[in-house]
Amino acid sequence: MSSTLLFDLTPPVHRGMMALDRDKFQKSLKVLAARIPAALTGSIKGAVALKREILDLPKIRSVEPDPNDSASRLLLLARAPEDAMPPSLTEFLTGNSTGLTTFDIHLNYDYWNADDILQAILPEDLIKDGIPSSFTNTGHIGHFNLRDEYLPYKHLIGQIILDKHKNLRTVVNKVDTIDTQFRVFKMEVIAGEEDFNVVLNESGCTFAFDFSKVYWNSRLQGEHDRIITLFQPGEVIVDVFAGVGPFALPAAKKGCYVLGNDLNPSSSEAMQANVERNKVQPWIRVSCEDGREFIRGSTSQIWREPFQHTDSPRSLKQKQKAARRARETGVGPLSEDLQHRPQPRRRIDHFVMNLPATAIEFLGAFRGVFKPLHDADPKEFDAVYGDVMPMVHCHCFTKELEGPGAEEDLRKRVAAHMGAELPTDAIFHFVRRVAPNKDMYCISFRLPRDVGLC
Repeated sequence: MSSTLLFDLTPPVHRGMMALDRDKFQKSLKVLAARIPAALTGSIKGAVALKREILDLPKIRSVEPDPNDSASRLLLLARAPEDAMPPSLTEFLTGNSTGLTTFDIHLNYDYWNADDILQAILPEDLIKDGIPSSFTNTGHIGHFNLRDEYLPYKHLIGQIILDKHKNLRTVVNKVDTIDTQFRVFKMEVIAGEEDFNVVLNESGCTFAFDFSKVYWNSRLQGEHDRIITLFQPGEVIVDVFAGVGPFALPAAKKGCYVLGNDLNPSSSEAMQANVERNKVQPWIRVSCEDGREFIRGSTSQIWREPFQHTDSPRSLKQKQKAARRARETGVGPLSEDLQHRPQPRRRIDHFVMNLPATAIEFLGAFRGVFKPLHDADPKEFDAVYGDVMPMVHCHCFTKELEGPGAEEDLRKRVAAHMGAELPTDAIFHFVRRVAPNKDMYCISFRLPRDVGLC
């Protein structure tokens, strides 16, 4: 039988505690222990006769020093002192130990996790549907979205979470809805330092930003990585709502060329700083403007000012290493054939639109977005784009929770704003459920040529 079933490991109950008192959480367990020779500890522990008889509790050692004899050890058994022992166990211990004793195990606040402590403190009517211990981790900040009924206990909850998660220095609670313009929300510190400047790593890049001024959602890392895998080195990416760069920077590190834009000045400033921090300046241009204007201006900007070929960060490092080796050995690297260098990049390959609340409403900006370029020089335009328009990756919400219903809803809304039906091969990727009645999707489709040139 499991040791956890033999002993009550729950912390003492202190319902209604409003200010955390860690000293209130103390508990002692008395267990049976066999005194064994220290030199034989390993072989005795591995004996078949002791299978399932040795104490096996989380964070509790099964062997302790013998306070009365340095040459002995106390092997803790999964039995209380008053428990009867089977004859086979008695026989084994008689031949392999010098006697039985008892051992006191002391548990304190540090032993239990956040769920255990909250379970012992919060009123029973609040925990019947679960413990409020789920939060989003953003750097050193733990971010809660507590329901109203938990608010009287918010500081208690925050302090317990801070104690139990050593990587955190600050715990905050969202106190307002997300600002529809900049996607930021008001927050209050419920435990720890009032420090919103975070540094974190994602997708091989380092990001630094003020969490109180910009949008960041660590739960979207999988979606960030998924989209980035769709990009090929040398492609041009237009990130319309780039935030601090979770798509833009990894794409640049991959060797893509990126126009990264965000309307929030704090986001675009942080993105520019992150570009420099990650040393990807040649691959990213940062801007701060309205998404519609940015979409319409991006095509002409790339056309007039194409990205000049720059080796990807990885290739650049390899060439620098080869050059360094050449200097050391005196053998020069092979010269690069300039005729085979890639041409400047004037073609946009992907638009990324990660503003799920309203991104669909911006799709109308694609109507005629390529027409000025085409009309100015149809032959040159066709040489660059041909019949293959860029891919669009549009994140969005829907309240239709079934696949077919969600696709139908999204197709109707896209058609209403883009002025054209989505291609039949458009991909509807389910990202995550953000609320009981709201799902997040990413629609990936190739921009219809008749939309881009209308």
